[in-house]
Amino acid sequence: MMATVEALWRHPIKSHGREALDQVTLTAGQTMPGDRVWAVAHEASKADGSEWAMSANFSRGVKAPALMAITSRYDADSETVTLSHPDRPDLTVQPDRDPQALIDWAAPLMPEDRAASARVLRVPGRGMTDTPFPSISILNLASSRALEQAMGRDLSMHRWRGNIWTDLGTPWAEFDMVDKEIEIGDCRFIVRERIKRCMATTANPETGERDADTLGALKENWNHTHFGIYAEVTQGGTIRTGDALRVL
Repeated sequence: MMATVEALWRHPIKSHGREALDQVTLTAGQTMPGDRVWAVAHEASKADGSEWAMSANFSRGVKAPALMAITSRYDADSETVTLSHPDRPDLTVQPDRDPQALIDWAAPLMPEDRAASARVLRVPGRGMTDTPFPSISILNLASSRALEQAMGRDLSMHRWRGNIWTDLGTPWAEFDMVDKEIEIGDCRFIVRERIKRCMATTANPETGERDADTLGALKENWNHTHFGIYAEVTQGGTIRTGDALRVL
C-alpha cells in the first residue's frame, strides 16, 4: 500500500488549537515536537504534571465544544503560544510562566455546568496525548470522503485533530495497518490501534458549535465510531508533505 502525506498538523495545547506544518523531525519513542506540550487541568482533576494522565483530567472539546474553534501558533524558541478564536481576542502567552493568562482567556469558552479550568500542566519530554504511549495520529482522506457522502455534507479535517493526513484511496484502509510497520519519509512507525472518537468531533472547528452527528453516522453506516489510527515512532527522521507512506 502506497500513499502520500497530504498535510501535517500539531496541537501545542491539548484540545486547544491546531497549527499546519510543512515538515517535522520526529524522534523514536516521542510525540510530534510541539504537540500536546501543555494540558489544561480542570478543578476536579488529580493530575499534577508528574506523569501522563488520562484525558478526562483536562478541559477539552468533548465537554466544551467552543474550544474546538481555537487555532494556534507555537514558537519553540520563546516557548510562546499564540491562540486565536472567532469570539476572543488573540492571546500570545508563555504557558509555563503565565498559566493564569491562558486560563482566563479560555474561561468564556467553557460551559458554566462543567468543571472550570484550574491549572496548566506540562510533563517534561512527554506530549500529553490521548494514549498512554507517545502516539502520532494518522488519518485517511478517503475515509473522510466516505463519511461526508454518508452525511451529505462537507466535514473539515480539523474536526479530527490529526497529526498526519494521507489519502489511501480506500475508506478505512488505515485499519488494515494496525500491528504493522509503516514508513513515511525517513521515519518508521508501528501502528498500535484505531482511534475511538468522542463528541468533540461533532463541533464545527470554525464556530465551536455542535452541528454534525459524526458519531451517529459512523455507527449507523459502519457499526463503529473509529476514525484514524495511532502510531508510535520506531525510527526517527524528517517527514514532509508529499512524502510517501508505505506499509513494510
